[in-house]
Amino acid sequence: MTDTAPRPTLEAVAARAGVSRATVSRVVNGAAGVREALAARVRRAVEELGYVPNQAARSLVTRRHDAVAVVVAEPEARVFADPFFALQLRGIGKELTAHDNQLVLLLTEGREDHARVGRYLAGGHVDGALVFSLHLDDPLPGLIQRAGVPTVFGGRPGWSEGHDDVVYVDSDNRGGARDAVRHLAGLGRSRIAHITGPLDQTSAADRLAGYRDVMTGADPELVARGDFTAGGGERAMRDLLHRCPALDAVFAANDLMAAGALRVLRAHGRRVPEDVAVVGFDDMVQVAEQTEPALTTVRQDIEEMGRLMARLLLRGLDGASGAGALDPGVPPAGVILPTTLVRRASA
Repeated sequence: MTDTAPRPTLEAVAARAGVSRATVSRVVNGAAGVREALAARVRRAVEELGYVPNQAARSLVTRRHDAVAVVVAEPEARVFADPFFALQLRGIGKELTAHDNQLVLLLTEGREDHARVGRYLAGGHVDGALVFSLHLDDPLPGLIQRAGVPTVFGGRPGWSEGHDDVVYVDSDNRGGARDAVRHLAGLGRSRIAHITGPLDQTSAADRLAGYRDVMTGADPELVARGDFTAGGGERAMRDLLHRCPALDAVFAANDLMAAGALRVLRAHGRRVPEDVAVVGFDDMVQVAEQTEPALTTVRQDIEEMGRLMARLLLRGLDGASGAGALDPGVPPAGVILPTTLVRRASA
């Protein structure tokens, strides 16, 4: 058996740097009050010895775990099939890694999962939580509130009105939807249909509201319920063609549903965009640039949304003033990122 070298200790670092153990502890734990020249000697000794702080001991000093829970209120099959979640998790992961924090992924599918997540958050394992894809009847916000964990939400929570302490990051869903439908109307299309997302989520409800802002008095038969999946887009598109065969444009509430709609239109012999123009929402290039034809869509910066969520949480944990510190014109409760229309071949 090969002997394992002893793990470098705080005392060994102090001896190498020629400082006290307390000074090393302050530098390692990021505390103030150490002159830069001494701190540099400590950091050099840490690197030379390969010293790794004991996280449990460090947590006792800093009261921080350097870990953040990312709670996605969707089943595992949905999360790993939809590139939206991969992009948002990438943004979160980049920001947490840049600040030496660990990402702990928690998924919820049923009542037992909610209870498990609530127990985990209340157990003091993480410093805060990032939560997205909430539904209106989701018990997670109540569980999180009881756990007392600092939280930033991805997407405007449906109950955020009047709650100034709720911090969230969202995109301009309603404005982006208006831009999409105005674009289709500007092409001369008059029978513009809409495939919604699940309307118990504020993003889908806001996109439907944006559609209605432009299509005032539109035939209700031109609106079909979807679920943010490609299969849901296919089902909704078949339903729309059955109810409204004369439709000449479709605005789908996300790219995956738009891709499903394109497949159904092609199967029914409808040319895109000659017969039916199609616009999506998200601009996930791995979807929008791979459809036939390539998809005109509303771009939201999904990865930046994730980064900003993490940044706001870490800023709050460090004692900064929260979302309002980003821009004097931003309300303290939420940050709304702009959207832009990206024109490709489908409309």
